[in-house]
Amino acid sequence: MLQRCAAVLAAAIMTVACAQTDAGITTNVKTKLAADDTVKAYQVDVDTRNGVVTLSGDVETTAAKEQAIQIARGTDGVRDVIDQIRVGEAAATAGTYRDNDVDVDVDIDDDLENKAREGAAEVKEEGREAAAKAGEVAGRAGAAVTDAAITSAVKAKFLADTTVQGLKIDVDTSGGMVTLNGTVSSRAEADRAMMLARNTDGVKGVHSNLKVGG
Repeated sequence: MLQRCAAVLAAAIMTVACAQTDAGITTNVKTKLAADDTVKAYQVDVDTRNGVVTLSGDVETTAAKEQAIQIARGTDGVRDVIDQIRVGEAAATAGTYRDNDVDVDVDIDDDLENKAREGAAEVKEEGREAAAKAGEVAGRAGAAVTDAAITSAVKAKFLADTTVQGLKIDVDTSGGMVTLNGTVSSRAEADRAMMLARNTDGVKGVHSNLKVGG
């Protein structure tokens, strides 16, 4: 009986240890960021070394930055958080110029109003060129789904699904096309992963390199 209890305890310790590896911590933080309404996960890069999480990237508001830091600090296994997030020039009180399908937030200054309008026009033109090259048009302003956002969303679905071992599947997105790599326990799990990826917003198609094994 004593040996059995010891074995169960050892298995539990190993499970916790695996969940708190640097890779596991990074995945958990990214998943929490993707599920948060304040933080745009695709704007924040997460890197973990020895339990210390480094957050970097550009966000639109100070609130988004503070929320990302709070989420990281509240994640199991995180010993410390290094903040390298930059807040963009567009502030919460910025005015909005709407031109066709593009909204551009500009921090209004009486002396720079003309330059702000010119900048809005330039951003609009650059957005049109990017959309034409990618073959994608956002359904609404600011709703364009980036490859990084698609990857985060697919990973979050895997981790939330009880039939898919999300930590064993690598997700890569290029031009809206998702590629799945890794080893799964059954064909049913592979099919489930494919279905979850296909049903993610912004995904154009899914290519599976998943292998069924132990």
